[in-house]
Amino acid sequence: MNDRPKPSLAVWKFASCDGCQLSLLDLEDSLLALAQTVEIANFKEASRAERPGPFDLSLVEGSISTAADAKRIETVRAQSRHVVTIGACATAGGIQALRNGRDVDAFLRTVYAEPSYVDTLAHSTPVADHIAVDFELRGCPVNKHQLLDVISAFLAGRRPAIATHSVCLECKARGLVCVMTAHATPCLGPVTQAGCGAICPAYHRGCYGCFGPSEQTNTAALIGQWAALGVPAAQIRDAFATFNAAAPAFQAAAQAAAAQTKDQP
Repeated sequence: MNDRPKPSLAVWKFASCDGCQLSLLDLEDSLLALAQTVEIANFKEASRAERPGPFDLSLVEGSISTAADAKRIETVRAQSRHVVTIGACATAGGIQALRNGRDVDAFLRTVYAEPSYVDTLAHSTPVADHIAVDFELRGCPVNKHQLLDVISAFLAGRRPAIATHSVCLECKARGLVCVMTAHATPCLGPVTQAGCGAICPAYHRGCYGCFGPSEQTNTAALIGQWAALGVPAAQIRDAFATFNAAAPAFQAAAQAAAAQTKDQP
């Protein structure tokens, strides 16, 4: 009889929409099998059960956008043997990072009747800007099969087998015609990490960059290609400033495109 205790898994939410946690729940039968091998010690999306750390593995969804969360993520790190961030918010600041570099106080005055009640930081930042992270799983939301592999990898003591190539390879694997070359449709696929299965190109739409920059990305070349298609610099800037606005490669690309709009009305 094996009396060895099960490894403990904790799931934490910060500033996010809960979509990546729902990807974990969407594993359905695989999640039931996983629950037999681990102790789910903290996962408020799924259970009221909650026990104190330490935890063998913590999954963190969401960006850091308040001073309280900046302190709370340090507590999570101190209690966790391994920390894995999941999703665009946790790995690149998320949609809420669009406020970075803007007048946040002006936003608060516009949106809230009593802005003094809102306690927020001027920037929405990735978790890795605050603590050491063992692995980042990208996506908006994350791919549930990749998420299962990451959990299994850390429980088994191996490196996750997550591809770092671009969406273009997924298009080739599916036999899809390139939407840029065939239809002159702007697409972020050449600079975006694989993981979605090339969903948008499969429906003759350009990639929106949900999984963030790929490992070897050349945004400058892609900006040139988009410009050759007649895409305005402002539209190029906005394309890089979405789900992964604070990812360094996309942030730099958005700034480069923005620089081209300074002399434009």
